[in-house]
Amino acid sequence: MARIELLDALQVKACNAYSDLGLAEKPTLFVEFHGTHAHVEEQVAMFREIAEMHGGGTLDWATETEARTKLWQARHDAYWAALQLRPGARGISTDVCVPISKLADCIEETRREIDTLGLIAPIVGHVGDGNFHVLPLIDETDVDEIKSVQGFIERMVERALDMDGTCTGEHGIGQGKMKYLERELGSGIDIMRRIKSAIDPDDIMNPGKIVSLDP
Repeated sequence: MARIELLDALQVKACNAYSDLGLAEKPTLFVEFHGTHAHVEEQVAMFREIAEMHGGGTLDWATETEARTKLWQARHDAYWAALQLRPGARGISTDVCVPISKLADCIEETRREIDTLGLIAPIVGHVGDGNFHVLPLIDETDVDEIKSVQGFIERMVERALDMDGTCTGEHGIGQGKMKYLERELGSGIDIMRRIKSAIDPDDIMNPGKIVSLDP
């Protein structure tokens, strides 16, 4: 297996409209296998068997370059497709990463909260390493909605940390997730702070991001 990507039902709906796919609007995995023809067939058969054991749906696969390119291009265009779910809204992209054994639970709990809050927020994931992204689409003029999304993101991060995950898999720490590093890394923050102070005593390199020089 070379790559495995998740699109939840809402993201599939968006990709269908944006990229003209015609997929069933349900959680879907995009999977790619590399190898000889015989080896790929063997891997696909094994994957199909495992999926069926866990209640998975049909497995459609293509070897033609054009068909494969169309599917993966749709995945690459997922962000732009998602924005069309709520024209004029701003997408707030965030992510977390958890051990693969906890991934399904984390995504299901996150999806339930999205639905409970009434948010429009598709999910995609590079699930081979336990990383998934959520894109809440918000009205920037609605203060209550902004607060609701901020609370949702905080709980999403806390959920990932409770599952022995990390507050971000790809998006980085920046300013928004600085406050979670203390819980995630513990005393490791002090070491990072000392290194930062040693090579950047005037705090001119990305000041106020990732690690604050003030304990």
